[in-house]
Amino acid sequence: MKSDQLEIQIKTLPEVAGVYQYYDKQEKIIYIGKAKNLKKRVNSYFTKTHDNRKTALLVKNIARITHIVVDTEMDALLLENNLIKKYKPRYNILLRDDKTYPWICIKKEPFPRVFFTRRVIKDGSEYFGPYTNMKTIRTLLDLIRNLYPLRSCNFDLSEEKINSKKYKVCLEYHIGNCHGPCVGKVEPAYYEADIDSIRNIVKGNFKSAIVALNKEMNGYAEVMEYEKAQWIKEKIDSLENYQSKSTIVNPKINHVDVFSVISDESYGYINYIQVSFGSIVRSHTLEIKKKLDESDETLLQLGIVEIRQLFSSTATKVFLSQNVSLGETLKVEVPQQGDKRKLVEMSLRNAKYFRMERFKQMKIVDPDRHIKRIMEQMKKDLRLPHAPYHIECFDNSNIQGTHPVAACVVFKDGKPSKKEYRHYNIKTVTGPDDFASMEEVVFRRYKRLQEEGLSLPQLIVIDGGKGQLSSAVKSLDLLGLRGKIAILGIAKRLEEIYFPGDSIPLYLDKKSESLKILQRARDEAHRFGISFHRNKRSQTSLSSKLDFIPGIGPATRDQLLSHFKSLKRIKEASQQEMSDLLGPQRGKKIYNALLSSKN
Repeated sequence: MKSDQLEIQIKTLPEVAGVYQYYDKQEKIIYIGKAKNLKKRVNSYFTKTHDNRKTALLVKNIARITHIVVDTEMDALLLENNLIKKYKPRYNILLRDDKTYPWICIKKEPFPRVFFTRRVIKDGSEYFGPYTNMKTIRTLLDLIRNLYPLRSCNFDLSEEKINSKKYKVCLEYHIGNCHGPCVGKVEPAYYEADIDSIRNIVKGNFKSAIVALNKEMNGYAEVMEYEKAQWIKEKIDSLENYQSKSTIVNPKINHVDVFSVISDESYGYINYIQVSFGSIVRSHTLEIKKKLDESDETLLQLGIVEIRQLFSSTATKVFLSQNVSLGETLKVEVPQQGDKRKLVEMSLRNAKYFRMERFKQMKIVDPDRHIKRIMEQMKKDLRLPHAPYHIECFDNSNIQGTHPVAACVVFKDGKPSKKEYRHYNIKTVTGPDDFASMEEVVFRRYKRLQEEGLSLPQLIVIDGGKGQLSSAVKSLDLLGLRGKIAILGIAKRLEEIYFPGDSIPLYLDKKSESLKILQRARDEAHRFGISFHRNKRSQTSLSSKLDFIPGIGPATRDQLLSHFKSLKRIKEASQQEMSDLLGPQRGKKIYNALLSSKN
């Protein structure tokens, strides 16, 4: 509910782009947001009914509002990002990254060195990066050192000291890794040309470097210095090989940033790919902690600003997985097909793999947190009153009403608890009646749990549609458990999920973790039930055939089956084998009976 002071503040807000700040009663900033229209955006917090509990709590705690007007929406995005980092408000998503990434540095000095560093010193040197993968930066530096003999020493190679012959060439010069600038063996202009080529390579522009090397190779070939020409050709091959590995789309796609987003109930994952001349220059995934059930669009907006600042991106064109507003300075495109779409799909795959890796790490480091996350997601997806840490699933098996059986499988913390699996022989149903069979087995299961004082599940899953579900609900009504245990049915055809009293099924995303657990429970119940059904049918079939053989009673039958395992092996057994097992007289009698039955 708005106070009079807040009412006045909202009414007087300008309808322009800017950043708003919410304060609580203690004058502490609790939320910072950006808006294309300040008045409309702020007013929406107080006129809407918020389903999210955290958002409702935020609105309740707002005591004062301040705002900053900016020229464009992009300025608002940048300002919001900086203010969030500065004040770290309670209800804002986390945009903090304390990692120190490596950079490639071209040192500002005579005959510059090229090396990687984790410290950016503002001394006029050029820094390219940051790189999130150390393997990438080492591969790139190895390529550069293979192509260009650069110095690695930290000597002061001023003109005076070189002319005074202060230095001597080292081993690096003798093995061909350095031109020897310390003793004037290379002209500054020639060395600087190599540095220019290195700049282009680091930026992803291999074309300029290849053109320069080709020119040099042809020059050596014209004067018949074929060994040097071959040496240059090997460098060109090395550069083209590296380029072929990094080129994934049309080389015409140049100086482009690609962003995509995926999210779950707690985190958002923003992937970034920088493309230059059709080559991937770098890739990075940012994990963002959600606070107020932010949309993917909001996460993507903030992630783009954060990542572009981190990597000092100057690209004016961006490809996105979904459309968001980024102001007038950036050209936004959501590709639907072709090479551009392939880039976006690659970015999405990277985000998904990063999320999977995080989950795997979570399983190892904090398994309880991982389980809690999945259970809370199931609670949300299936609209349950409680997280389903204990799930039981039922399935029936019969062939035209013969040998009817049922199975109950138990899942705890999303995993099978096989010691608690149960088989059931259907006792009260005659003929192929799946509905009555389900009613019987559910009643027997929970009547027994009640009598023994054992814990009840949070969720019952019925393998079948509305009919089987209704039968199971009848049993819960008889036991007085309706409303105490959540129950649903899952149909195989389209994976429809049915709830009691609701004729419209729920469809979950095919990749949903909640659906996967339900499917696994359903498939496990089917496997467990059908195995029991087959064993029972097989035993009955074997027993009935042996019962017609003279001299074989129940005890002998069981003894033969236990030893020979099948009717075929029993019939193929020799008289001696029968005698060894049953004694000479009984063995001979049964052997002859089996022999006559063959004839």
